[in-house]
Amino acid sequence: MTAPLIFLIAGEPSGDVLGARLMAALKQATGGQVRFAGVGGERMIEEGLDSLFPMEELTLFGLAELLPKLPGLIRRIGQTADNILSLKPDAVVTIDAPDFCFRVLKKVRRANAGIKLIHYVAPTVWAWRPGRAKKIASFLDHLLVLLPFEPPYFEAVGLPATFVGHSIVEAGVEKGDGATFRARHGIAPDTPLLCVLPGSRRSEIKVLLPDFAATLALLKDRHPGLRVVVPTLGKVARAVTEAAATWPVLALVVQGDVDKYDAMAAADVGLAASGTVALELALSRLPSVIAYRIHPLTYRLYRRLIKVKYANLVNIMLDRMLVPEKLQDECTPDKLADAVSVLLTDPDARREQVEGVAQVAQWLGQGGERTPSERAAAAVLGVVDGNGRSGLS
Repeated sequence: MTAPLIFLIAGEPSGDVLGARLMAALKQATGGQVRFAGVGGERMIEEGLDSLFPMEELTLFGLAELLPKLPGLIRRIGQTADNILSLKPDAVVTIDAPDFCFRVLKKVRRANAGIKLIHYVAPTVWAWRPGRAKKIASFLDHLLVLLPFEPPYFEAVGLPATFVGHSIVEAGVEKGDGATFRARHGIAPDTPLLCVLPGSRRSEIKVLLPDFAATLALLKDRHPGLRVVVPTLGKVARAVTEAAATWPVLALVVQGDVDKYDAMAAADVGLAASGTVALELALSRLPSVIAYRIHPLTYRLYRRLIKVKYANLVNIMLDRMLVPEKLQDECTPDKLADAVSVLLTDPDARREQVEGVAQVAQWLGQGGERTPSERAAAAVLGVVDGNGRSGLS
């Protein structure tokens, strides 16, 4: 029997991580008898993907950022759909990035109804635009979801959905070695250390780096001896490193997951862009402040549609503001500095955050018998085999 061909599409770094873990799990589940094609980043390429074009072309956020590159994206949508139809894979697995992925899948569905279409990471219909559930059910065969409360939203409109858990629990966040990290970099055990994570997109760091620099100028006076560690990655590493060299507080820039998780374990507080890294901070038990600003036009459009009170998934799942969020007009250096200072000086505030994420970690799938990626791989192969086996079976 020919090894199944799985066509994967990831459009941003977090999706690249999910895709790479899924590829590894598929190889394990099939004894290596699986083939891959599609679009992905560095991690998926390391797992054996020959990307159709650089994933970075899809790493956009918001209407204002999207419009100038729209013609190129339209061309890539057509190219990707044509490649799928030419290869006739056993299944297509798109990972998040719905603005791009769903347009590709619709083209494929119209041209060839026999190709199995799977999407990994459910649209947040519980947060905004609930009508999307019915729309995606019209062209998808299966949905892999990260959160335990998500399947009913889609099963109600006839779309099979499998809860697999959140892949972030596989990252080894909790295994960071803080003491060794401090010793390696000459940071004394009693030196206050702030872990700053300005984001993985160029659009994010362009907005947040100046805010974070001004925040550090305020914190420097309040917390003598304060040090900063800045985990970064890939395409934004150079810009982050250059910016950090000008900060008023001595900043150590590190790359790679091992150093990132060691840095989180070593730090006293985190200051981060909203996104997947907020979950990493929570699972590492690092008390943190979350910040974000986007183009005002994009924000005004989204604000009318969003139905949840919080941006951070930890807060959404707990339905309370456990982790401070400073968004848009609240994302100012003085307010960020105040929130960070509380966590640097108030043991009770720190303890509340550390204790509060335990339930969230369990909900995300931490401690299960199988990893989320193994469950996702089982679900994908179930769709390919046509037996509908669950990722949790």
